[in-house]
Amino acid sequence: MNFSARGRRWLIGLGVAAIAYLLLAYVLTPALWTHHEHEPGLADLPMVTRTADDIPGDALNVGLVGDKEDIARAMHAAEWFPADAITLRTSIDIIGSVVLDRPYHDAPVSPLYYDGKKQGLAFEKPVGASADRRHHVRLWQVLEKGASDRPVWLGSITFDRGVGLSHDTGQVTHHIGPDIDAERDLLMHDLRAAGMVEAFFTISGIGPTLFARNGEGDPYYTDGEIDVARLVVDGTKRTDPPVTLPAPPPIALKDRVWHSVSSVIAQ
Repeated sequence: MNFSARGRRWLIGLGVAAIAYLLLAYVLTPALWTHHEHEPGLADLPMVTRTADDIPGDALNVGLVGDKEDIARAMHAAEWFPADAITLRTSIDIIGSVVLDRPYHDAPVSPLYYDGKKQGLAFEKPVGASADRRHHVRLWQVLEKGASDRPVWLGSITFDRGVGLSHDTGQVTHHIGPDIDAERDLLMHDLRAAGMVEAFFTISGIGPTLFARNGEGDPYYTDGEIDVARLVVDGTKRTDPPVTLPAPPPIALKDRVWHSVSSVIAQ
C-alpha cells in the first residue's frame, strides 16, 4: 500500500515535471531566449561544441572575460592546473596514472571543436589520486573585444567520472557526469573564493535540456545558462565581493521553474 502511494506520488510528480518542461522548452523559452545584453556579440553564436567527427559534443556552460595571462593567473590562484598537450609521452602518462592510481594533475584532455577550432586553453582539478576522475574545462576565445574591451572566452566544463568505452565509437574515453550545472557552479565558486572575479553575469546557452547526450553518448542535463566571470586584471586579488549583474526577471522565473523540474527528474 505504501509502495503504491509512493508510486502514485512519483508518477504525478513526473507528469507535472513533464508538462512544466514542455511549456518551458516550447512555449516560454523561445519567447525569452534573448538575454545576451551583457555581451551582445555572443547573441548569434552556437552553444554546443563538436567532436572531430562533427558530432555534437559538450554544451558551452561557462565564460571568462580576460586575456590568456589573466585566465592563467586566475586559474592558478583557484588551484586549477593547465592541461598538457596530447603527445605520445603524455598519453602513456595518463594511462599509467589511471592504471596505477598515481597523480597526474595536468593530464591532457581530448580535443573538442568550436567554430572549427580546437580548444585554445584547458584546465583541470583532480579528484582522488589519479587522472581517472577530474573536473575539467575547455575554453575558446570567441570575441577579441567584448563589452568591456577585453577578450571573451566561452567554455565547456564537465566532470570525468571514470574511464570506459565510448557509447558511439567504442574507443577508450572518459565518461562525464550528467549534472554539468554543478561543474559550472564549482568553477565560478573557486574563482570567486580566490578573489579573481570583478563581476559575474549570465547569458543564454543551449536552453533548458533534460535528456541530451554528448559526443561520447553520455547523458547530461542543464538549465541552459552560461555563467560568465569577468576576471581581475594582472592577477590582482579583489578584496571586495564581485559585482553580480542580474538576469532579466523572465529568465529568473525560468530558472526557478527549471530547478523544480530538474530536481524531480534527477531523483
